Amino acid sequence: MSSKKVYDYLVIGGGSGGLASARRASGIHGASVALVEAQHRLGGTCVNVGCVPKKVMWNAASVAEALRDAKSYGYAVQETPRFDWHMIKEKRDAYVKRLNGIYERNLGNDKVEHFQGWASFVNENTVRVQKSETEAIEVQAKNILIATGSHPVAPSIPGAEHAINSDGFFDLEQQPKRVAVVGTGYIGVELAGIFHTLGTETTIFSRTEHILRHFDPIIRDTLLKEMQSTGVNFAFHTKINALKRETSDGPISIEYESNGTPETLEVDCVLWATGRVPNVKGLNLEAAKIKTDEKGYIVVDHFQNTSTSGVYALGDACGNYELTPVAIAAGRRLSDRLFGGAQFSQARLDYENIPTVVFSHPTAGTIGLTEDQAREKYGTENVKTYVSKFTNMYFAMLEHKEPTAYKLVVTGPEEKVVGVHLLGRGSDEILQGFGVAVRMGATKADFDNCVAIHPTAAEELVTMR
Repeated sequence: MSSKKVYDYLVIGGGSGGLASARRASGIHGASVALVEAQHRLGGTCVNVGCVPKKVMWNAASVAEALRDAKSYGYAVQETPRFDWHMIKEKRDAYVKRLNGIYERNLGNDKVEHFQGWASFVNENTVRVQKSETEAIEVQAKNILIATGSHPVAPSIPGAEHAINSDGFFDLEQQPKRVAVVGTGYIGVELAGIFHTLGTETTIFSRTEHILRHFDPIIRDTLLKEMQSTGVNFAFHTKINALKRETSDGPISIEYESNGTPETLEVDCVLWATGRVPNVKGLNLEAAKIKTDEKGYIVVDHFQNTSTSGVYALGDACGNYELTPVAIAAGRRLSDRLFGGAQFSQARLDYENIPTVVFSHPTAGTIGLTEDQAREKYGTENVKTYVSKFTNMYFAMLEHKEPTAYKLVVTGPEEKVVGVHLLGRGSDEILQGFGVAVRMGATKADFDNCVAIHPTAAEELVTMR
């Protein structure tokens, strides 16, 4: 059957980007909007198996760090309290469930009609929604947005099914004693840091000798050294050949090569952090003549237009800055452009200078170009860096001195700041304000002219020489 109503806007995907775009179109601009979500929980990866529950676990790990530090600050802590993984999981899951309900109510408040089911294109302006095995409807819209996100993938090796992925991390009922994390991107580094800080013996497998290879060296090299100094194990130049497990709840044997030499490691849990792919399978994009690239990502221009007029895509489905705030910002600007009138005719997200943070231990934050990228873009002779490495005052009372390392990358005679790279306690919060400065085109002189707040770590950014 076919829906009699033709919507102004149909959004496929109830994650951060889709929800933001749907609500802006209906709640602010008055468009008739429908949203289709295949899962029973709204909020997408970020809310359900990403940023939100990850930050809860990072907070739990940070409390563990504070408890260990307490004795050095005069607290008579006799022993570190036992951490109850199952308890925090139950509280975390309840918090996420509450957020799911808030998203559902917000759709209703903004008069967005919500269909639960699997979407697939019939043609350029018609989508079939499979609500159950026996029930399907067809929905028509003048404009259609694809905001279906992405999902983690595992390597094709024997026994790969014995491991979990980043989604599965949030299903763990109990804390494993020994874990192997395969992958050194921000997801692998973050989850490995949580495991280790909460007391799990943690080994990270890397195909190279680096972590966070897309980040500036001041972040990736300093963080690697710090993680090693606190007891995280690293297996470099490795290739995993197979996982073996005798029983469903028994240990997992990892068979791998390190620099060509066969090795074996036994752990209780293996976590794949080996990349993500877009959720486009089953959408029948061919029916709407929507082009994808060689990796399966939907091809879009700067205005989120796909190859088909009236069909748009954003977020992880496009593979460009796979970050929740990016999808939200792109979704809102798209709705402004489509339904906000002439004043928003050129509204779009500027993908330059997007700040991002790694919730590692310690945290890292970056915006703009790395030093290598700046030299490649502007020429080595036109690029200068300012670096500060120091110990945050918090660690003055502690035996272990966690590092803090900052770098400014500037270019031209005016020394325009084109990159800010931070590693150290509080870097996640510090970067937000400095991100505004970079977006506004700040120079090194602008940083210097800001009076320092003392004593803070952030003051180093405005006193570098």
